[in-house]
Amino acid sequence: MSTTLAQAESAAAGSKSGTATDASAAVGPSDTQAASDTRAATGERTTPAPGIVRRVAGAVGSGLWKSAAVLAFLALWELGPTYLASPSTRVFLPPLHEVLLAWGKLFEAGSIQGHIAASLTRSVTGFGAALVAGVSLGLLIAWYGRLNSVLNPLLELFRNTAALALLPVFTLLLGIGEESKISIVAYAAFFPVLLNTIAGVKTVDPLLIRAARSLGLNSFRLFQKVILPSAVPTIFTGIRMAGTASILVLIAAEMVGAKAGLGYLIVNAQSSFLIPEMYAGILTVSLLGLGVNFLLVALEKHFSRWRTAVGAAAS
Repeated sequence: MSTTLAQAESAAAGSKSGTATDASAAVGPSDTQAASDTRAATGERTTPAPGIVRRVAGAVGSGLWKSAAVLAFLALWELGPTYLASPSTRVFLPPLHEVLLAWGKLFEAGSIQGHIAASLTRSVTGFGAALVAGVSLGLLIAWYGRLNSVLNPLLELFRNTAALALLPVFTLLLGIGEESKISIVAYAAFFPVLLNTIAGVKTVDPLLIRAARSLGLNSFRLFQKVILPSAVPTIFTGIRMAGTASILVLIAAEMVGAKAGLGYLIVNAQSSFLIPEMYAGILTVSLLGLGVNFLLVALEKHFSRWRTAVGAAAS
């Protein structure tokens, strides 16, 4: 009797399972698509995956943490002159919103775009000339030891001479036009590129060079495949320093004998007692330097992709 009951229960369970299987088999892809269309038609929203939410929240939190110091500085700039400084101090240090309003007026008038274009043209031209000359000469000096011993004393002499100290010399020789400003920018940007190029080539791992020579690479292929890629991070350090120097020196040069440019805007606003416009020009210089640095960092990552690939393969 108990055996028969067990067999009956087993048969009943099997029939239920078969029914469920048949029911699930009856729901085909068309029914699934219909259910999806029904949810979309009724406006039912699908809940995002928890992993995506966590990644987005982590990215937002990281961004806020990294920008906390900048946000605190901007808040102090806005609230400090209003609530902490005296009325006379506020004249010379206006709050941030007044500076932004002045920047907006300059933008609407189209004047600040012209000043930015003039400064960028001079800076990019001088920086480009310094980049080509600095990298080329640095590679030659680092590769040929005798050339280094001959030129090193002269390079040390000019390297320790401040670029702005030579501004009167460039002005006397080249006039107050574009040539003197581009030349002083090229001079200021030349030495960071040159010295970091020499350092980058000289600090290449000797084991890499011996391994490449053991594989039969000639001097040109050794330089192309081993030495230059290994020196790229150090060279780009000098390029980033040169990019910053080119902007800073140019601003100082534009304050003397220029009719356009951010340096001219700053000194002209100061002499006309347009204090918010003066700070707007200073803020523009800071943002311009920040943008140049971000661009150079992105280029460095692009040309150093092989290091990331090697690190990933090693891990």
